[in-house]
Amino acid sequence: MGRKAQTWDDYDSAVTEIILAPSDPEFLDQLIPVLKDATASSRIGSLVQSLSQYAEDREGDIERIGLTKHEEFLGSVNQLQEVREGTVVLTSEILDLNQSIQASTEVLAEQKQALVNTRGVRQNITEVSDTLEESLKILHAVNNAHDLVKKKKYYAALKSLEDLQNEYLVPIIQNKYAAQYKLADMIQKSIPASQKAISIDVMSDLKTWLFHIRESSQFLGEVAFFHTQERKARQKERVEGNELLSRFKLNSAIELVFDENNEFDVLYNDELQVDFTPLHEALHIHDALGQVDRFRAEYAATRRQQKDLIIPSSDSLFSNDDDESLKALLESVAGFAILEKATMQRAPLVRSTLDLWDSMCQATIRITSKSLDGVTNAELLLKIKEDIAMFIQTMEAWGYSASLVNNFQLVLFHKYAELLQRRFGDDFQEIVSTDDYMPLPITTRDEYDEVLRAAWFVDERSPDEVTFPTVLPFSKMYPLCCINIRNFAEQFLDFTRENFDHPNIVDETLRRTLDELLTDIVCQSLVERLNSQYLGQIVQILTNLEHFEIACQELEKLLIRARSSTSAGGPVTLRATELFKSHKKTAEKRIFELVNSKIDDLVDTSDYDWTATTRPTQPSSYMMTLTQFLENNMISTLLGLPREIKELIYFDALSHAANKILALPLSPDVKKINPNGVAAMALDVAHLTNFVSQLENAFMLEQNLDELQQTAALMQCENHEEFYDISIRNKKYGRVDAMNGPILLEKITQTVENPSRTAPLANFGSRFGLR
Repeated sequence: MGRKAQTWDDYDSAVTEIILAPSDPEFLDQLIPVLKDATASSRIGSLVQSLSQYAEDREGDIERIGLTKHEEFLGSVNQLQEVREGTVVLTSEILDLNQSIQASTEVLAEQKQALVNTRGVRQNITEVSDTLEESLKILHAVNNAHDLVKKKKYYAALKSLEDLQNEYLVPIIQNKYAAQYKLADMIQKSIPASQKAISIDVMSDLKTWLFHIRESSQFLGEVAFFHTQERKARQKERVEGNELLSRFKLNSAIELVFDENNEFDVLYNDELQVDFTPLHEALHIHDALGQVDRFRAEYAATRRQQKDLIIPSSDSLFSNDDDESLKALLESVAGFAILEKATMQRAPLVRSTLDLWDSMCQATIRITSKSLDGVTNAELLLKIKEDIAMFIQTMEAWGYSASLVNNFQLVLFHKYAELLQRRFGDDFQEIVSTDDYMPLPITTRDEYDEVLRAAWFVDERSPDEVTFPTVLPFSKMYPLCCINIRNFAEQFLDFTRENFDHPNIVDETLRRTLDELLTDIVCQSLVERLNSQYLGQIVQILTNLEHFEIACQELEKLLIRARSSTSAGGPVTLRATELFKSHKKTAEKRIFELVNSKIDDLVDTSDYDWTATTRPTQPSSYMMTLTQFLENNMISTLLGLPREIKELIYFDALSHAANKILALPLSPDVKKINPNGVAAMALDVAHLTNFVSQLENAFMLEQNLDELQQTAALMQCENHEEFYDISIRNKKYGRVDAMNGPILLEKITQTVENPSRTAPLANFGSRFGLR
């Protein structure tokens, strides 16, 4: 921009400077600004007046000089004249120049005004351009933030808005006279809305992510269960190679060390990939916005809603008699909890997982417990337990406490024990009710070996001595019950083999349940059948009771061996053992009753003719039937009984028979006994004695006949006074009852009555085969 022209209030000094200019260029340099100023301000007249005044002053000076210095004055006048002429010329030239300058000044003024106007417009354009450029920068930053939002680069968008505020908006807003103030103020006021929009978009993306992970929760749980199953298989292989490792369960420190080379990420693998970027971004955004608490609350509320959606509304998980619904539920809960744990590990600020985990476990237990009411299949309960064990092992690997679910296993266990007891109770009942109560025939070596494996039985014969076909002492119910007992114990323990931490309860429940099955069903059923009148069946029941007692003793040992190492020590006692033992006495008593009843029936048919007219030549038919009965029972019916029991039965039977025969002559109906009657009785006693003498262990059995033999001898003696002589009686008739001896002696007569008088009685005896 050029130098601004000087202005004058009075042209006198300007004219002086112009006139005194040492050279023409300087003269013009001094004159032109004065002319411009005079032209611009329309003060030409003042300039001309100043010039005229200057001329007049110089003329006055000249006149004074001329009066004092005439010559010089004349010279000066001449000079002055010349000057005047020059001045006139110059004035004319000045006037011409003035007109020219005035004309050019007007043009120049117009051009200058146009220039000034142009410069103003250009300045305004520059300022507007600068303003627009700054505004465009602001708008570009705003648009960039919105573009980042569209590209879902939310944190970058938030950072862009922050940079926009710090670099542009705040400095502009602090200067209220800035051209971009209104724009900056408007954008500044819109930033909270933009931030809120970003927050909404972030939460929308997060909810979409949460929806996807909820949909994949079950699959995640399925992958986690599969991984746990693989770990179990590897641990099993290690245990098979080193038995010491059997003490270490899954998820123990030792197992984790052994398995550390088999790394597997259930959240990112070939089957499933879970990307936590939306969660991190949302948390980062809300942290940047200072809204972490609100984000945590919204996230927690959403996860609670999703948790509620996992639990089915129906109370029947096992309507199809399978465990698929429960397995799907456990997989969903596991997947949900694993995601929660992973979230906590990656974003600790999100929330606590304890309340959701406990509530999910409680809800799962509640619906499973309700669904158990309709379960009647023990195998299904075993599958349910295996599913829950897999769930527990998987979740413990993720650091969750499974105490609630672990305790629920007790409910399953008691339900399982109840179903097993009911099923095996029905099986035992059927076995006992369909038994033929006959010794078990075995036709082949394979059958024999199978029975030995199943039943608690030790054959006194060596394997080489056993020939086929053969017969085992017990009936078929015994090995079948033994098989059922073993199967019951095996299935019972199957429930507790893995991840079941209640050993004392298991051991006691198994003992109690087996005891109830053996006492309430097996033993009770056998005892009820002791009312049978068939001696062979009673004998077989006694044999079975004997073997069941042995089985119970072996079962007690088996329960001790099967007992968990963490259970309390001490012996295992089954009430059934003592019960079988005591009811052996019941069966023996029943055998005694039946044998003695048969003996009573036979002796009651004796029908002795105590006053017979003829002496018998052979034993009575009842006596022969009696000895035949005893012999047959020893050979067949009682053959399977232990020797001591057989001897006891024989001992009691012979004692009972002797007492029964002794009672015959002592009957009040017998008034007299002649020698023929005595001979008949003595012949029967001799026959019985001879039969007993041929039996095994006859020495002990014959003692039961001592009284009978001495009584028969007393009745046959001719000198009855011997009985009343103490020394002779103790020697010859010591076993004869001191009260019965005199009674019998009073009935003895030494004479035989006339046959004609006894013919009717003889005929009566012959009709019944008596002699």
